[in-house]
Amino acid sequence: MKYKQLGRTGLYVSEICLGTMTFGGNENAGFWKAIGALRQEEVDGIVGTALSAGVNFIDTADVYSFGESERLLGQALKNLGTKRSDVVIASKVYGEMGPG
Repeated sequence: MKYKQLGRTGLYVSEICLGTMTFGGNENAGFWKAIGALRQEEVDGIVGTALSAGVNFIDTADVYSFGESERLLGQALKNLGTKRSDVVIASKVYGEMGPG
């Protein structure tokens, strides 16, 4: 895996970033169900494979399945015994989560 320095931070992230948009869609998630509906076992497998390949950069957002993607990602890291300090998680907070 190749790594690049993130700005001037001294932090190095993998050139490949794992996206989590497909984590957690369900019948109540509307649009997100069409994007993907991966469950915990599948998420654990994907995250584990990415980490094993050297990926340390993971992208998520609060709007992905209305927070379910973030929850599944956190649980996967816990299930895999990954220290939070070993991964860089980029999350976006711009999308609408509901009224107001």
